[in-house]
Amino acid sequence: MSELKRLNTVTLDPDKCKGCVTCMKRCPTEAIRVRDGKASVMYDKCIGCGECVRLCPHHAKITSYDKFEVTQNPKYKYKIVLPAPSFYGQFNNLNDVNYVLAGLKRLGFDDVFEVGRGAELNTLATQILLNKGNIPKPVISTACPAILELITARFSNLKQHLLNVLPPVDISAKLAREKAMKKGYRDEEIGVFFISPCPAKVYALKSGMGVIKPYVDGVLSSGEMYMKLLPVMKLIKNPENLSKMGVMGLQWASSGGEAAAAMRGKYLAADGIENCMRILESVENGTLNEIEFIELNACTGGCVGGVLNVENPFVAKARIRNLRARFPQIANSLADTGKPADYYMTEKLTEDTVVATDRASAFSKLLAVQEMYGKLPQIDCGLCGAPSCRAFCEDVVSGNLPPDAVCPQLQHKKN
Repeated sequence: MSELKRLNTVTLDPDKCKGCVTCMKRCPTEAIRVRDGKASVMYDKCIGCGECVRLCPHHAKITSYDKFEVTQNPKYKYKIVLPAPSFYGQFNNLNDVNYVLAGLKRLGFDDVFEVGRGAELNTLATQILLNKGNIPKPVISTACPAILELITARFSNLKQHLLNVLPPVDISAKLAREKAMKKGYRDEEIGVFFISPCPAKVYALKSGMGVIKPYVDGVLSSGEMYMKLLPVMKLIKNPENLSKMGVMGLQWASSGGEAAAAMRGKYLAADGIENCMRILESVENGTLNEIEFIELNACTGGCVGGVLNVENPFVAKARIRNLRARFPQIANSLADTGKPADYYMTEKLTEDTVVATDRASAFSKLLAVQEMYGKLPQIDCGLCGAPSCRAFCEDVVSGNLPPDAVCPQLQHKKN
C-alpha cells in the first residue's frame, strides 16, 4: 500500500523546494519532513489531501495522476469516462452540461457516465441505512477518501461511525462497467477513467478502497481534461442529450450537498482539513451526539476546491448553482439499477495497525518516545526538520533518524 501511495499522491520537485517548512507545519498527519534544505514525504502517513500542494509558495509539490495518453492503450476496446459534478464548475458561460459530455465523446470515449448518477444512488442507499439506525450516531460520510484516511490514521476509534456505502465514483464505475459488459465486451477490454479533482481520489480508486477489486482503470486530472476539452467544445453546435443526473447528484460538487441530499434534519457539513479535524475531535469527545449525519470534505468548498481543478472553488460553486434550474430534482432510482446492498462497501475500511505479535514491540517504542519527549523543550520549533517534538522522537525511535540525533534547541543550549 505504501508503494502505491508513493506513485499516486504527491511528489516533490527538488529544484523548486526551498525548505521553507510551510508544508511540514500544515500537514494534518505530520507526514512531511524538511531536512538538508528539502522536504520529503513519509508516504505511509500521507492521506493525499493536497494541503501541501495548495499551500506551497514555490509550487514544489506535484500531484500524481494518469496522463490522457493512458486512455489510448489499444487493449481498451470500449472506453468510458466518468466526469465528477465539480468538473462542470470549471467552465465559464456553460449553460448546458451536454456540451461537456459531447466534448468528452469527441475526445475518443465511447460512453460518458456521470458521477452525479452514482451520487444520487449513494444518497438513496444512505437514506435507507440511516432509517435502519444500525450505525452509531453521528454517522460519518465516507465519500471523501482523504477524510477516510485521516480517520484511519488519527481517529481509528471512530470507525464504527463510518457510513458503509461506496463513494459515488465507485458506484458509477461499477454500473458503467456492467453496462459495457452487457454490450458484449469482456471486462479486460473495458477502460473506465475518472476525471478527478484531487489526489486523494487517485490513490483511493487505484487501490480499490472499500472494494475487492478497483472498478477504475485510470484517474485523469480535472485540469488537464479541461484544457483538452476547450477547443473541442467550441466545435459543438447542438449536443445530444447525454446527461442523466438530477440536482441531487449535481449538488454533491460543493460542501453540504451530500448532507442536504440525505434529508436529515440534524446534519453537519464542514470543509477544509483543519476544520474537519476539529469536528472529528468533537465526535471523539462525545460533544456532537445530537448530530445524525456528518459530511466532511478535506478541500475548501468541497470537491470544487480540489487541487487538480483550475477554477477558484467559490466561482465553481456559483457556476454549478446556476446550472441547477436545468436539471430534474432526481434522475436515478434504486429500482432501476439494483438494491441498496449492491452499493455497500465489500472490503473493510480499516484494519488493526498492530497485530498481536507486534504489540509488545509497539508498546516498547511508545515508552521510548514518551521518555525522549519528556527531555525535549516541547516547543515544536521545527528546527530538527520534524513538525513537532513528538514527531522528532518518533523519527529517532523508528530509525528514520540516527539514535544519537540531538534536538537543535538542546544543542544550542549546550553551546
